[in-house]
Amino acid sequence: MREKLTELLKNSYSPYSKFPVAAIVVMKDGRGFHGVNVENASYGATICAERSAIVNAISHGYKKGDFKELYIMVNTEKVSTCCFLCRQVITELFDKDVKITCMSQTDMKEFLVSELCPYPFDEGDLK
Repeated sequence: MREKLTELLKNSYSPYSKFPVAAIVVMKDGRGFHGVNVENASYGATICAERSAIVNAISHGYKKGDFKELYIMVNTEKVSTCCFLCRQVITELFDKDVKITCMSQTDMKEFLVSELCPYPFDEGDLK
């Protein structure tokens, strides 16, 4: 997976932050979907690699609960975790026991969704 993510980092469009990120989401049926961060001069229009990969899977017909694993890589020495916008999308679509692997160029950390998102905002909060 590390090699695939390293290659995918080259597709990032990150001229403002100079912080390329790549993600691969693996579905329960084994199919994988790629994503990279795509920045915009209007920063609010930027999409993160994690959401790019997740939306790619949804666009191909996958649904909530179909996600098995998420792999994320940054092009730095330090491991970085998902931003809170991505965590919200992950909380909406992934089961709490899905593994999220965050990688840097030299290190790796693994989390469960329940660890990255211990206090989710979900459908229960809307009642």
